[in-house]
Amino acid sequence: MEIYYEDHGRPDGRPLVLIHGALSGIGTSFGMILPLLAKDRRVLAVELQAHGHTPDAERPLTVEHCAADVVELLDRLGVPVADVFGWSLGAAIALRLGTDHGDRVGGLVLASVSVTADGLHPGLLDGVADLAPEHLHGSELHEEYLRTAPDPAGFAGLVTKVTALDASPPEWTPAELAALTAPVLLVFGDADIVRPEHVVELFRLLGGGVPGDVTALPACRLAILPGTTHTMVPQRAEWLAAMIDEFLESAPTTGQP
Repeated sequence: MEIYYEDHGRPDGRPLVLIHGALSGIGTSFGMILPLLAKDRRVLAVELQAHGHTPDAERPLTVEHCAADVVELLDRLGVPVADVFGWSLGAAIALRLGTDHGDRVGGLVLASVSVTADGLHPGLLDGVADLAPEHLHGSELHEEYLRTAPDPAGFAGLVTKVTALDASPPEWTPAELAALTAPVLLVFGDADIVRPEHVVELFRLLGGGVPGDVTALPACRLAILPGTTHTMVPQRAEWLAAMIDEFLESAPTTGQP
């Protein structure tokens, strides 16, 4: 399939792939932070299947399909390894890139990701199957879709595929996470949709939560943004850009540390 992308920043800079959240696009997910991240690197911002400028395909919307699409895009562009920053659904896709395509990933920035079905606050997805497209009419997400989609009438199909994905969210085993080779920066809001207990558990599964003065700093880092909801996370542009810049400067430039 054809996947829409935008190429920003320095053509010779270290590439960073941005992957947006569900029902969102480049603008609504990364409009504030993209210019900051593109100052000293090459930023490749993608739009997933059925999102934004990218048309739908005759297949379900899954993190595996979307991760494979990103790999294919990198192949077409001749980019062997890239850092990846994903938010929400985009973070799940970024994590799938790390676990299933580890040789293509340098550093991973995962914002608001859950790796088990109970990682979200209880009841948060109750009634997700009842979400109707008209519930989102007039929202920023719907307005962005109408501006960018090749078929503006396809919004209902997108909502249907997203609700199907939410009804069976992706999961990772502790063994899969332990085998992850890419360094990870975990980012969450303190009022996010992900339970804080899950955040800490994930941090530990990735090697974090150790006394760094004794054992040295682990490859996994954790940032919890104060006064920040799920949708506010990518809007904390100044905070995030500084953290991401510092983290990626220390990440390997190949798929293996």
